[in-house]
Parts: sequence; structure tokens; C-alpha cells
Amino acid sequence: MNRKRETYDRIAVGERIRNRRTQIGMSQDELAERIDRATKYCSDIERGICGMSVETMLAISDILDISLDFMMFGAASEEELERQSHDEQTLLHLLSKCTDRQKDYAFRLLKLYVQSTRPE
Repeated sequence: MNRKRETYDRIAVGERIRNRRTQIGMSQDELAERIDRATKYCSDIERGICGMSVETMLAISDILDISLDFMMFGAASEEELERQSHDEQTLLHLLSKCTDRQKDYAFRLLKLYVQSTRPE
């Protein structure tokens, strides 16, 4: 039997992991230590270079407090949607206290960050 093996999008998974890790202010070193893996391995996961064992997926899901559905497929649960909404509201609240110049600077920084973290 010659069935095509289904694979997951490693790059998208890595982006979701990196986004959540940075969102909660965790370094790659800290994540690696908490899941008992090498920092380079975490870097490779986030860049989509390598896959993960089920044990590693579960550990990352637990440490980053994200569901496996979201991590693997981008399907957010109600709780994750609420957390994202809360984060967006917090960001908007912070920006509302800024001057126009500060908002412009923050926007340029965010744009630069997004561009620099996109996979090539």
C-alpha cells in the first residue's frame, strides 16, 4: 500500500510557537530549559527546519499555554480568542496614551519587527 503521508506545515507551526513565546516574554533559552531540550533545537523548530516528537509538542503546548489544535493547525479555542482579544485591547489601551509621534514610532518598530521575523 502506497499512501501519501500527511505532514504538517512546520514553518507555520514554528511561527505560532515563536509568536506565543515572544508574546509572553519568554526567551528561546528559557523555553528550551523548561522542555529539557537544546536551544538550537527550539530555534530549529521555530524556523520550521525540524519536526517534533509528540512529547515535545505536548511540553511546548503546556509551557506556552496553547492548545495543540492552535499550535499545529492555527485553530484557536474560545479561550485563546479571548486572550488574543484581551492582548489587542491592552495594546490599544497602551497606544491610546501615546502621542502621535510615539504611535508613529511604535508602528514603525512593529513593522520592522514583523518584517525581520518573517521566514525567507
